[in-house]
Amino acid sequence: MKILYGVPGEGMGHATRSRVVLEHLLQEGHEVKIVSSGRAYSFLQKHFGERVVEIQGFHLAYKNSSVSKLKTLGATLQHAPKNLWKNFQKYESIKEHFIPDLIISDFESFTFFFAKKHKIPFISIDNMQVIDRCKMEIPVLPSEKSNYAIAKAIIQAKVPGAQRYFVTTFFYPPVTKANTLLVPPIIRPEIIQARTSEKNHVVVYQTSTSQKNLVSILQQIPQENFWVYGFNKEEDHGNVRLKSFSEKGFIDDLASCKAVIANGGFSFISEAVYLHKPICSVPIAQQFEQYVNAQWVAKEGYGRYFPEFTADAIKAFLYEVPRFRETLSAYRQHGNEALFEHLDAYLQNMKRT
Repeated sequence: MKILYGVPGEGMGHATRSRVVLEHLLQEGHEVKIVSSGRAYSFLQKHFGERVVEIQGFHLAYKNSSVSKLKTLGATLQHAPKNLWKNFQKYESIKEHFIPDLIISDFESFTFFFAKKHKIPFISIDNMQVIDRCKMEIPVLPSEKSNYAIAKAIIQAKVPGAQRYFVTTFFYPPVTKANTLLVPPIIRPEIIQARTSEKNHVVVYQTSTSQKNLVSILQQIPQENFWVYGFNKEEDHGNVRLKSFSEKGFIDDLASCKAVIANGGFSFISEAVYLHKPICSVPIAQQFEQYVNAQWVAKEGYGRYFPEFTADAIKAFLYEVPRFRETLSAYRQHGNEALFEHLDAYLQNMKRT
């Protein structure tokens, strides 16, 4: 089967998760072409070479540790005409050589429009749809209500009308819309193969480097050792060690830590849950999806949600780590078997019809 697979360029979580699904599709003998942008394009191109086509994508702008809606809108409007023209040219070049039987979108719009234009069946595989297609069952604070409304509107407009929505999630709220299936998170093979242990360090993972006072906050807890990823440099600050990124080093540190501190990114939280690591989550402001993940971490008993980084909050989290670890010990997931089983069944059914 010929499949066109769309991956957004904003954030690396979509790219690392999609890589796992793409490798499975290729192993099953499908012919796959991939479209992506930004850092995700570079990452996927290294893994899949000429199968990957670069498009122009959408990117978030940050200000003072939160997403700036105004700066993001301004940048989008500034580059929209040129980006739309470039993407239209990509439409034409792809359809000359590759007309897919199915389109898969990981929250990516180019493939959605391609599907609509050429009347090709398409499905969705991503975690964002949980916000629109399930009942939240978490408190939505007054400060988050507008973010909730904006997030839901964007999600509804992003890939509407898919034949099937495979929603990856580490929590299971009631489904409220048809053609929706909740499946466990997509886990990288490197995480599945990692050997877990419990050493005396806490992994701190930052996707936004605008949290300038992070080191000084962590230094207020001198009895703990914090290994910090996200600033991409090697420095020692007493009990706080900044570490440049190395995939193997990061996975080894994650698998052997006693707990993690992070924002609310879905991929990292899912991997921490899979490895049974207690989570302290401080979501980036104005990103409702991160707020949802953080609140569900707390609701499931896997860790704590806090609106901001403070020494007192981290101390409170670390005090409860044994309780969170006990709750996480009951979490079970057999790699990516559930998603692959349902996806393969769907593709087989398409062939028969």
